[in-house]
Amino acid sequence: MRQQLRHARCIGLLWIDASADNDRGALVAKSNLAIRLLTVAVVAPVLLGTLFFAPPIAWYGIVFVASLIGASELFGMTHPNDAPSRAIGVVMTGAVSLTLYFEGKKPVALLTLIAAVTIVGSFIPLVRLGRIEDAALRIMAGVAGPLYVGGLVTMLAMLRRDQGTSGPPYVLYALMVAWLGDTGGYFAGRFLGKTKLYEAVSPKKTREGFVGSLVGSACGALLAHFWYLPVLPLVDGLVLAVIAGALGQMGDLVESLLKRSTGIKDSGWIVPGHGGILDRIDALLVVSPIVYLYAAWMAV
Repeated sequence: MRQQLRHARCIGLLWIDASADNDRGALVAKSNLAIRLLTVAVVAPVLLGTLFFAPPIAWYGIVFVASLIGASELFGMTHPNDAPSRAIGVVMTGAVSLTLYFEGKKPVALLTLIAAVTIVGSFIPLVRLGRIEDAALRIMAGVAGPLYVGGLVTMLAMLRRDQGTSGPPYVLYALMVAWLGDTGGYFAGRFLGKTKLYEAVSPKKTREGFVGSLVGSACGALLAHFWYLPVLPLVDGLVLAVIAGALGQMGDLVESLLKRSTGIKDSGWIVPGHGGILDRIDALLVVSPIVYLYAAWMAV
């Protein structure tokens, strides 16, 4: 009888501990959501004001700074113990961004950029040897990192500049496709998520969340067509949003794989409630070039 009572007490204590853990988890989730919403409330007016009312070069300034911070986070993951290599990677990312924005329509400039980034990026580990075991990672990061961050995100600034008066609405469309997709995925995954999407890469993502992200991206397209970007045909906007949104979620998984393989939880800390810049723009890195290329080809 005493043994049964002790067993019952143990079960009760375990239940209390589990309930306390669940309550703490719920409080942390609510607190994190509140921080996210507060961050958006502070940052969004600055971004939108610069996008719509400042000259294109001011918007590029924001994008350029974001590319440098994102590069610092990326190379912090791939070169954690090599500050000089990280600095060179950030400088090359800035060079990629500047070349694309100011000289991107010159084929010779683009060829020079590709050759220089490839050569310099692959040579750095020879000078900064470090561990042989992760040399391949550092070589590929040095070559691809500046293009991945600096090249892709700069297309968001080129979209603002090259599309004239439609530039700001197109940029807002890209932002909404990416970020409403993230929002839709977050809430669908939290309240409906049951089936894991790709557990080995991102344990918390679910198929239901993926569908929710596509719904969120599609809602972004509807808002764009009926509110601020009527020149974008409804069918084009919806198809583009679903394709870009799906590929943007793949971009999110790419960053998750990068963090998981290097043992990092968040790419950084600069965006309260969101982690680092890369955590915030991982989907946008894919959505931006897709929207830019669509708008460029439609203009042609």
